[in-house]
Amino acid sequence: MTRLMREAPARANIELGDVTHHNLKQLKKINTNVLPVSYNDKFYLDVLESGELAKLAYYNDVVVGAVCSRIDTSENMRRLYIMTLGCLSPYRRLGIGTVMVQHILNCVERDGNFDSIFLHVKVNNKGAIEFYKRFGFEIVETKQHYYKRIEPADAHVLQKTLTKKAEVAAAAAISNPSHHHHSSESDEHHHQHHHQVANGDSHEVSGAGGAAQDAPANVNVNNHSSIQNSTSQQTPQAAEKNR
Repeated sequence: MTRLMREAPARANIELGDVTHHNLKQLKKINTNVLPVSYNDKFYLDVLESGELAKLAYYNDVVVGAVCSRIDTSENMRRLYIMTLGCLSPYRRLGIGTVMVQHILNCVERDGNFDSIFLHVKVNNKGAIEFYKRFGFEIVETKQHYYKRIEPADAHVLQKTLTKKAEVAAAAAISNPSHHHHSSESDEHHHQHHHQVANGDSHEVSGAGGAAQDAPANVNVNNHSSIQNSTSQQTPQAAEKNR
């Protein structure tokens, strides 16, 4: 009798690594493949100064995604803004997006001095909205005509509220919908960013991009070590192999 043997699925290693001058081109390639807009040099120079707030995601030593965020001190609050979060399409549904979001949450928790975390999502991107809601984000505002050259042009502001001050501000925004933001060309360069999530979902989070604002201050957190994640899926074709 012939016995058929099935190979055990390989154990996948998901690791987040620093963005440096040596691998900045890989971040640019990820954004070019994942996002429908180009980012200027200032955006990437600011990312280099972001420390733990910007990370490349590796799947079995292959660069497959990235998250970039910065500190925002507008509206008399200290908030963390997730500018971009994305992953190459063959590597979705492997938990990579979850690892990246959890890293950002860990940075905020260790710092202990943020009022909220927020990002922008196209109003028709239901999958992305549901993804972020799993981490405690809620729609606190809808900004009309937020995006330029992208349809639909409106964006939801998703926020994870951490302090009473942020909670009051969010409640005020919800109760005063006429206070929606109409972005100028300058706003587009500073505030509109993209999110293409890779986790248990295979959805996009779309936006528009430009230069980041002032480089974020350092967050007092430890370096993020590799995270083991068991999966029964085969590793897709590698897109990048050099760190």
